[in-house]
Amino acid sequence: QVQLVESGGGSVQAGGSLRLSCAASGNTASVARWAWFRQAPGKEREGVASIGTGGTYYADSVKGRFTISRDYAKNMLYLQMNSLKPEDTAMYYCAAGRPLYALRANGYNYWGQGTQVTVSS
Repeated sequence: QVQLVESGGGSVQAGGSLRLSCAASGNTASVARWAWFRQAPGKEREGVASIGTGGTYYADSVKGRFTISRDYAKNMLYLQMNSLKPEDTAMYYCAAGRPLYALRANGYNYWGQGTQVTVSS
């Protein structure tokens, strides 16, 4: 089992920055891939960024603005979000697992409770 706890969400104006953090504990050695997903009201959960065996991947909508990173020594996952836009507003979730596809939710076994990001225009 792996436990994930996100933090760092909040409200920011368009153009601003936020850094999300995800603290991992438990059997993290079993995880092949770590990711951030987001879900806005009335929309499906969307893969934002993923890091792990085989490389790092980003959704087209965040390329050049968001950066995912992992500190293995501290068992932390981060998402640096710059140049935020109102359409980035969503609940952001940390995920871990051994998925077949990096930015698809199925295949990620472990999920955090989410942290809200709100971007105002």
